[in-house]
Amino acid sequence: MKELTPRKIVRELDKYIIGQTSAKKSVAIALRNRWRRQQVERPLREEISPNNIILIGSTGVGKTEISRRLATLVNAPFVKVEATKFTEVGYVGRDVESMVRDLVEVSVKQVKNEKEKIVLKQARTNADERLLACLFPKGDTSSMSEESLSRQERTRGKLRKKLLAGDYEEKVIKINIQASPMPLMQVMGPIGMDDITGNIQDMLSNVMPKKNKTQRLKVEDAREVFIKEEAEKLIDMDDVVKVAVTRTEQNGIIFLEEIDKIAGSESSGPDVSREGVQRDILPIVEGSTVSTKYGQVKTDHVLFIAAGAFHVSKPSDLIPELQGRFPIRVEMNNLTKSDFVKILTKPKNALIIQYMALLEAEGVELIFLKDAISEIASIATELNDKMENIGARRLHTVMTSLLEDILFQLPDKKISLVKIDKKTVREKLKNISEDEDLRRYIL
Repeated sequence: MKELTPRKIVRELDKYIIGQTSAKKSVAIALRNRWRRQQVERPLREEISPNNIILIGSTGVGKTEISRRLATLVNAPFVKVEATKFTEVGYVGRDVESMVRDLVEVSVKQVKNEKEKIVLKQARTNADERLLACLFPKGDTSSMSEESLSRQERTRGKLRKKLLAGDYEEKVIKINIQASPMPLMQVMGPIGMDDITGNIQDMLSNVMPKKNKTQRLKVEDAREVFIKEEAEKLIDMDDVVKVAVTRTEQNGIIFLEEIDKIAGSESSGPDVSREGVQRDILPIVEGSTVSTKYGQVKTDHVLFIAAGAFHVSKPSDLIPELQGRFPIRVEMNNLTKSDFVKILTKPKNALIIQYMALLEAEGVELIFLKDAISEIASIATELNDKMENIGARRLHTVMTSLLEDILFQLPDKKISLVKIDKKTVREKLKNISEDEDLRRYIL
């Protein structure tokens, strides 16, 4: 984390997100401040609040992507929640504390995966021994002589080498695996019912005897099952939970989407107040202790990034207390034709690169000429101007319509090259872009 300066963070985000420099700088500073806080001596460290951010901009300009990439960059637990999914206390539906429980679950899975990688070598060795026992059972060795035992071990050694060399991968064997417990019916109710259901299931799984079931699998498939089971045995879950809770409290990021939809005091459903939902969210953002099945989790230093279009409402429509907990506000820019050209070509996961990879699977080279890319960007820009502005997501609809026939017909054609130029783009999209009804429902 020390090496991740704000400038480096922005450079990493630039690999995936075009433009939005202000937003990138803000999240980079917020992330760096987390590391800076860890260097401060207690008790002052506990007094430093996170730099919560509100990202203001239309859909498709990169709000979610910036937050998600940020979390990936520092290996932080990350959840995206829609503010409109929450209901006021006393009403049936998801309570606001569920976002913290979701964040802890993500963190536990993250830490568990890391621990599994550490014990993977040992787990694989143990799994191979179990496979060997399934393929060539030892039988009763109590009455065997030392010579017979020695001979058996030599034979098993040869068989082990053949197993490791992959000679038995296609052989079908019978294995006993732990049966998954029957899921409990989800009971809808007020606060934390989803968490209560999880706790009950955990308790029952510990009390009830473990059931095994027999399956017939190929050796290569059985190995994966055994590796997972052996890794579980080698991992200390108490340590996993301890690390996960700490990581949640110190590095967790919660992305609150559509926060503009709960701005104001009007009702968003039968007798459910928008302001009421805001007041329920407030203690979580301010810093509180939430009960989860992994214990108590503090939210004092969780980073909250809220986002919304704010076309109808504005940030000042949020209750003053909640506004005060989001000190940084960034207005994101609408994407231009030039941005679309860059989005299509520059990022590591650019759309054109994705489609080139898809066609490569068919043994076909896909080439987009510069004028074709420019024309696609022009059409996307024009459609966003004429219809609802959905930002970069418009490129997905345009590209899908452009390549639909090619992707459908390609397996039946014996060609090795597909070249897309400006003329091809116009021919494929002319009728759709000019017909208002088709444009509305297809693009």
